Amino acid sequence: MPSSQMFSSGRMQSLVLHFKIYRQARFGYRFSVRCLPLPRPIAIGFTTATVLSSPPRDALQRRSEAYCRRLARRHYENFLVGTLFLPRRIRQHFFNVYAYCRIADDLADESSSPAAAMAALARWREGMRQCADERTRRERLPHPVFVALRATLRHFSLSSQPFLDLLTAFEQDQSVRRYETFDHLQAYCQNSANPVGRIVLRLAAVDSAETDALSDRVCTGLQLANFCQDVRRDLAIDRVYLPAEDRRRFGVRVEDLQAPRASEPVKRWLRFEVDRAETFLRSGLPLADRVPRWLRRDIGLFVHGGLATLEAIRRADYDVLERRVTVSRWQQLRLVGRAAVGRL
Repeated sequence: MPSSQMFSSGRMQSLVLHFKIYRQARFGYRFSVRCLPLPRPIAIGFTTATVLSSPPRDALQRRSEAYCRRLARRHYENFLVGTLFLPRRIRQHFFNVYAYCRIADDLADESSSPAAAMAALARWREGMRQCADERTRRERLPHPVFVALRATLRHFSLSSQPFLDLLTAFEQDQSVRRYETFDHLQAYCQNSANPVGRIVLRLAAVDSAETDALSDRVCTGLQLANFCQDVRRDLAIDRVYLPAEDRRRFGVRVEDLQAPRASEPVKRWLRFEVDRAETFLRSGLPLADRVPRWLRRDIGLFVHGGLATLEAIRRADYDVLERRVTVSRWQQLRLVGRAAVGRL
């Protein structure tokens, strides 16, 4: 239940309670954590690191959590809806997870080259491993996000694997530019979007094979909607996520996506992809009936936000090349209002 594509276009569709919690992916904005310095910054390969020099342990935790909150609030417009219905007891943990995802996304998308991104992501991965390893003293963790996140891992008994899976997707983006089949693309979504949804379920104390499967449908559906929305934007960085087998079926070449307006074959292709994304979203909507009330509203908001994005593409006659199709601010506010009164 990556943050909805309607509020951002990041891959974290997907937090998913899209923290776009992804990229989208690819959040639709660009941000550097260099604007959030803590005292005595040192370079260790991340965008920012800080010498956490032996303050009292409670002060260290407070400083690290404040860092995560400030980072999240730098994205106030995109992040507001994702936290609107969160219980206070969970909000800081949500910030901590978001901060981890946000920085990883920036390392993947804003490094100077794929090689530099791979190196930075490898260091972030090692930091996550240290975070999950209780043998590493908290003062020795390489970034304040990991100090804050360790408390979240402990409190909810979270596995580090979903966090590491997200990095696998970011690493894949450095070398894989095309997806031949839908199975290939779904495997990518399994790492790029679905882990965030499962993390959010654990924050809500929801843990079952059934709810995980429904969450995966929502997260993958949100990501597919984003791929439809961002065909031109992705091509500008030499990425085409929608499967090549589908393009060939409708007689669409990559070169056709460089045109100023969508041709009829491109529109037919996008119609197929939009319908598939809608199928994923609607099939995951029953998740809302299997989670706590506060999360039910978020799930409804994100699913219907994704559906609104797909409907906007339809209203544009599937021409996502002339301009990026978005959901209007007024429609976003209407969805938030309906979620607030439980009418989604």
